[in-house]
Amino acid sequence: MSALAEQVIAERRQAMRALLARPLLAASGSDGESLALVRQHAVWLREWLGRNCGWMLQIEPELARLRKTPGDLADATRGAIDRTSGIPFSRRRYALFCLALAALERADRQITLGNVARDVLSAVAGEPAFAVAGLTFDLDGREARRDLVHVVRLLLDLRVLVRVHGQEEHFVERRGDVLYNVNRPALAALLSVRRGPSTIAAGSFEDRIAAIVEEPIPDGEEARNHRLRVTLTRRLLDDPVMYYDDLNVEERAYLTSQRAHLLRQIQEATGLLGETRREGIALVDPDGVLTDQGMPDEGTEGHATLLVAEFLAAEARRQLTRNPQTGSEPNVGAVPMAAVVAHLAVKKREHRTHWRKDALLPGAEVPLAREAFGRLEALRLVRRMGDGVMPLPALGRFRLLPPTVRPPRERRTPTQKGLFE
Repeated sequence: MSALAEQVIAERRQAMRALLARPLLAASGSDGESLALVRQHAVWLREWLGRNCGWMLQIEPELARLRKTPGDLADATRGAIDRTSGIPFSRRRYALFCLALAALERADRQITLGNVARDVLSAVAGEPAFAVAGLTFDLDGREARRDLVHVVRLLLDLRVLVRVHGQEEHFVERRGDVLYNVNRPALAALLSVRRGPSTIAAGSFEDRIAAIVEEPIPDGEEARNHRLRVTLTRRLLDDPVMYYDDLNVEERAYLTSQRAHLLRQIQEATGLLGETRREGIALVDPDGVLTDQGMPDEGTEGHATLLVAEFLAAEARRQLTRNPQTGSEPNVGAVPMAAVVAHLAVKKREHRTHWRKDALLPGAEVPLAREAFGRLEALRLVRRMGDGVMPLPALGRFRLLPPTVRPPRERRTPTQKGLFE
């Protein structure tokens, strides 16, 4: 392969990875270089994303927008995360986010945070359904002002807003206001749906989510195969792990025959490496750029999460040892939260010199355990089961093993073992 061809492949991968990491790339800020690459390889990107994922790539002078449809609509673990605190958005913050977007849609070229807050306050007060749903908003409450600031910081990160003057903390403390420019193209491109929300009559939340991204049902064998390829590629790109048990019969049959081709296509386009195990497939990013959640991660919460992962993986292995499986699939039960909390209480004393002071207070292991559960669930390493969690097979990679020395030429074929083994 010529040096020029290798450079083209590397640039296409870089552009693809930039879009997967940030589906909205704005010309301003730190995305400018990535946006230039996306523009340069727009034809190839559009063709690949449309054929393999069914996603549309919109490119305008000031931005590029990858209009994605999630692989798993039922997954509630991958919402927005506040970059300053690392805390995922609550449903309340999402509601405020939507109301803030409505306020910006009616705004002029510039707007203050105070005016955004007043528009949101007016919208909440004027709609009785908000009160019925338990959503309140009062500017007298510091927590309400802080929730709105977290929303605005997400809009800043998305380049929908550009700060002109002031600091959000001053608004929280009631010591000043903040002035922003409104990026109209980014605001208009933010909503990624196939149907307008106001056209949907479905009642339940799940049905409304399904209707908002509903796609035509394919007719004919070729169209059905294309639909299967699109569905599986989306899940491979979106999900930390794609478990075979989560696929229907038709999807598993197609994956069995097309797995090598699918993984090769994805690897060539993105540089992600496919790791195939008995229970499923994970795409690994050697550079960590496309990793939403670090594992292991820095800080007290990151360390506690790793300790919980090790504990749950060891517990899963103990269950399998006590109850040998006669079938091909492992069967691991839920581990009570009380057991995880007790484990963290012991580890808290062991690592007291490395953890934050507030994490050493009596009872601090309870919120640490909840935070660990949330992180592990987002990574598809556990599944919540009542007041506990069920370890999933990919968690097995975090089980500590005694060191062993193998002969230099001895190799282990990944597809011959499951991750709990």
